[in-house]
Amino acid sequence: MTPVGGATEFADMRAAWDALENERKVEFEPLIATHDYFHSRMLTGFKVDSVPDDWCQRQPPVQQVLVRTHPATGRKSLYLASHISHIGQMNKEDSLRLLDELMQFATRPEFTYRHRWRTNDVVIWDNRCTMHRGRPFNESDRRAMRRATVQDSAPTVAADPALA
Repeated sequence: MTPVGGATEFADMRAAWDALENERKVEFEPLIATHDYFHSRMLTGFKVDSVPDDWCQRQPPVQQVLVRTHPATGRKSLYLASHISHIGQMNKEDSLRLLDELMQFATRPEFTYRHRWRTNDVVIWDNRCTMHRGRPFNESDRRAMRRATVQDSAPTVAADPALA
């Protein structure tokens, strides 16, 4: 636990979807976003050209729907992340403008929760309908965390024969 900072913020993409105007929902449903791990890393100053080629090949960009339907509940949500480099049906400038607008909307206070970590905390979330981010902390403070990730069955575009 760090004495200052280090919180994790979560945004409920289901609640954000529910709060959108119906016209916007219709506009967003057919959109396909390109999720690129290295795009989000570059936003933080990471130099991709220093990454070995085989590492980049193991983590290629992936096509994901912008509006996801949860397989267990049938509930729709936005599927946003800082990994999105662009939306395939839009030019880069319009794509980035829309992504910024959606990120601003989806991270409004009424859709978010900030967890301030304490010793022995356990937090579980579903990445299919939750966006999260770690907040800055003094890296000289000791911090030990464990993370377990369960992988989904397939990227959303590959999982839906109508989209492939």
